[in-house]
Formats: sequence, structure tokens, C-alpha cells
Amino acid sequence: MDMSILNIAVIGVGLVGKEFISQLLSLPSVPFRLVSVSSSTRTHFSAQGLTLSTWHGALSRSNAKPDLPKLLTELTVLTPHSTPSRAVVVDNTSSETVAAFYPEFLKAGIHVITPNKKAWSNELSLWQKIEVATKEGDSRVLGEATVGAGLPIVGTLKDLVGTGDKVLKIEGVLSGTLSYIFNNFSTVNGSGPSFSSVVNTAKEKGFTEPHPADDLAGSDVARKLTILSRHIPSLVDLLPYGYASVDTASLVPAELKNIPTGDEFLSKLPSFDAHFDKLRADAAKEGMVLRYVGIIDVPEKRVKASLERYPVTHPFATSLGGSDNIIAFHTERYATRPLIVQGAGAGASVTAAGVLSDLLHLV
Repeated sequence: MDMSILNIAVIGVGLVGKEFISQLLSLPSVPFRLVSVSSSTRTHFSAQGLTLSTWHGALSRSNAKPDLPKLLTELTVLTPHSTPSRAVVVDNTSSETVAAFYPEFLKAGIHVITPNKKAWSNELSLWQKIEVATKEGDSRVLGEATVGAGLPIVGTLKDLVGTGDKVLKIEGVLSGTLSYIFNNFSTVNGSGPSFSSVVNTAKEKGFTEPHPADDLAGSDVARKLTILSRHIPSLVDLLPYGYASVDTASLVPAELKNIPTGDEFLSKLPSFDAHFDKLRADAAKEGMVLRYVGIIDVPEKRVKASLERYPVTHPFATSLGGSDNIIAFHTERYATRPLIVQGAGAGASVTAAGVLSDLLHLV
């Protein structure tokens, strides 16, 4: 057995997970061996490795249930920490249970790569356990795809901090769903369809969660802001309860907060179109558009997710299309003009590419 191999265990084989496996096993001449695949209901482990043509069938035929402690044991036996070979867990789920187990993998010297926001955006205590575990196990945890899918946002921030630049402010359109909604609702010419119709179209296109209120509440943006803030040394301890500590402005009308289903929510949303129409009209009178953004003000130690106005000439008004993300890093080095990262911030292919990019950093 080649002792320099990276043994890969994939947890989560939905849209992103399947695409990741496809991209991984399509790479030529790389030191990776896919040894484990797990869905929410079953798992399969093969020390000899799985191929692009065999992994799905092997998982489908398996009667074994997912078991994180057992997977830890299997990877530890296959890849002893005393050898040059290492194991990597790739978590493509959104599971809090899996995220909470990261410290156990990391302490055992097993790297973790994930687009799962939960570990980075929940209580500070889990983040701290993960940081301690990486030192104890001489392992790494990478999550580029937790913010902006495949866009180089987390990596850019880490490089800015690591090279000694001083981050002053981060602001951006971080939700693909809310980007699509406001790109179409609040245009540079001040017009657009009704708010409820845009939200409905976004759901039909698959841009929203099954219940659109989950997107309009702003919690996804708050999670991404938490992740970014924890990569800024002076803000690591700022949000003790994670995304719940972020000053988040919900777009869900108070009267609709407890609507149980997405369909019922959409049926009642038109009653509030006049409210959103006024917001748009007021912004247009001042030559502004509406954008739902995340802002990290480092000197003021303030993190917020809110609906803001921007001039019609601003990049947030002119540069975005579809469900694009855009983020601006204002730093001491990038003082005159911010460093801007922009592009598709959602989708299985770009998210999987972001995960794979992290994996390549381990080679």
C-alpha cells in the first residue's frame, strides 16, 4: 500500500456529495483513495478503495448504518497517525451532529474538509474545541465552501490576515437567494415586479429553501458573517452564540413568522407587497437600490445582516446578475479601492469544486 495516500471518507452523497465524488474520481494521477461513502441511512467502507463506477452500487447494497465512532476507528486503523499516510473526512451534509464530531476526527489526526456551516457558525465553544483538536492531532480543517461555494472568499480573508494586512471592513451580498430576489426586485431604473412574485419565481427556480421564510430571515447570511468574523483575530470571541449573536434584520413580516408551510407563506406574502414597494420607491427617489448585505465593521466590532441602500452606480447595483455573490474587503493595503470577489455563490458544481480545492491543499 502506498503510505503517502490520502484516504477519503465522504459523508453526505446528495447533490454536492455526488458532484464532489465525480470531480474527485475524474482527476488524473492524484494520491486519493475513496474508502468510505455515507448517506443519511447507510454507509459503506472499503479499504481497497471505490471507483466512479462502483461507489454508488456498493452504498446502495450496504446494510450498515452510519456510525461516526466506527468510521473514526476504521480510518484510524487504515491510516495510523504514525505513518505518512493520512485520512480525510469530507462532510457534505448540513448536519450539526456530524459537525459536533469534528474534534474527535481532528484529535486522531484526521483532516476535515466541509461546506457545512454549522461547525464554524454555532456556539464559540465548538469552534474553540475544533481549534484545540487541530493542534492536538496535527490536523487541518478547511471550509472554503462554507461561504460563497467555490468562490475564494475564506481563503482570501485568511491570506489577508496571514500576510499581516489589517482588515477594516467586509461587506457583501452573501446569499444567492437574496441576491436573485433583490437583483430582480430593485433594479437600477427603480422598477421591477412585485416582491412576492419575485420570491415565488425564486422558489420555482430552486433558489430558495422549501420554506422561503428560511431565506428571508437572513440566518444564512448571519452564519456566513460568523464564519468570516472568526477568521479575524480581533473578532474571534465577538459572537459567543454564533450566528444567533449577529444583528440580523429579518424580511419576514411579523404576521407570517409562524406560517408552517412554504406554500401557505407564499399565498399570504402578496398582502405585504405595498410595504416592499414603498421601500423600493423610497430608495429609487434617492438614486439607490436595495440589497440584502452582510457587514463586518472591524474597528467598531459590529456584525450585521440587513437590507441596505446602495447608489445605482455601486458594484452591488451594477455588477450582479442572477444569484451571484459579491464581497468587498476593505483593508489597510486595499484602502483606496477594496479587493472584490464575485461570481456564482451557489450550485452543486461550484460548491463541490470549492471542497475539492480544499482537498488539493492537503497534497
